[in-house]
Amino acid sequence: MKTRLTALAVLSTVLAAPAFAAGDAEAGAKVFNKCQTCHVVANEAGEVLAGKNAKTGPNLYGVVGRAAGTYPEFKYGESIVALGAGGYTWTEADLAVYLADPAKFLKEKLGDDKAKSKMVFKLKDEAEAANVAAFLASFSAAPAAEGEAAPAEGEATN
Repeated sequence: MKTRLTALAVLSTVLAAPAFAAGDAEAGAKVFNKCQTCHVVANEAGEVLAGKNAKTGPNLYGVVGRAAGTYPEFKYGESIVALGAGGYTWTEADLAVYLADPAKFLKEKLGDDKAKSKMVFKLKDEAEAANVAAFLASFSAAPAAEGEAAPAEGEATN
């Protein structure tokens, strides 16, 4: 009986824990070096805050709290545009999951096994993914809570 209760308590704890723990933004700044080949973090004035002004991927300034697939003047893949069009807004926790496996994330969020991501790079280490997500969240004026609506166009997070 004791063994069953212990096993049940452990299982409950594991299932209740989030898939990715909150990250360390400072550590994420270092890991972001892996991302800067394709991405930049540049504010509205064009000042580069992180990265090397790469243009292969979208600018990640204000990504947390922004609707997926909506950064202006970037040609996103169909799946991520569909996710954003459905009202999905990036959260720090979901961004960490996306960074670990972008295509898998889109398939699960859209419920579509054929969903694809143009981003082929994966941060397979959960801690690294969480740290980069925390780092990127530090460049968002008002991170959205799970299920919260995206900011209106033209607000500071875009």
